[in-house]
Amino acid sequence: MYNRIIIKLSGEALSKDNGFGIDSKKMNEVVRQLKEVHELGVDIGIIIGGGNFWRGRQADKEMNQTTADHMGMLATVINALALQDCIERNGLQCRVQTAITIAEVAEPFILRKAIRHFEKGRIVIFACGTGHPYFSTDTGAALRAAEIGADALLLAKNVDGVYDSDPKINKNAIKFDKLSYMDVIKKELKAMDTTAITMCMDNHIPVVTFALAEKDSIIRVVKGEALGTYIGD
Repeated sequence: MYNRIIIKLSGEALSKDNGFGIDSKKMNEVVRQLKEVHELGVDIGIIIGGGNFWRGRQADKEMNQTTADHMGMLATVINALALQDCIERNGLQCRVQTAITIAEVAEPFILRKAIRHFEKGRIVIFACGTGHPYFSTDTGAALRAAEIGADALLLAKNVDGVYDSDPKINKNAIKFDKLSYMDVIKKELKAMDTTAITMCMDNHIPVVTFALAEKDSIIRVVKGEALGTYIGD
């Protein structure tokens, strides 16, 4: 279905059962799927969150928002390095690029260098979101998808799609199979933040949101199976 993709992974997707830290079993399962997708000839870029270590909105009310968001960016670097290590242990080449400069542990984000990595068959993990406070990693994912010319943005979440209300609270919540970008904005759905969905709309980047926990979900979406919720034109 796609030649080049961005996969957005939440930090919680890699966390232990208590929602904190890194579960090596979960990470190995993600990498197993990434390896199969890579073998299909797909260029893979990954944006990873840091919610398993820190979320800006969890900060004390007295903490400066910029400081809290920078802490969240550093949390994404921890996850990116762990995922890189796991990918390389499974025989694939991988590079981490960060939106804020941490030269001792990762490359700074340089678009042409990222494209070159894809040309050499490497997976690229983009850490630190956009590199700016007040922007979510969803917006970072949309931005990188636009910059690298991705065919789709895949949101691997804890929920199996987009609902009209929180399915954890409302047992009668209705799941959408397909939505337009404007549907998401007008209905104020929680698929992505408004900045991210608008960026995808402006650049005609389809978004597929699905449950990472479903068996082979990443592989199935890449192969074109109707899984989760499709957001597009």
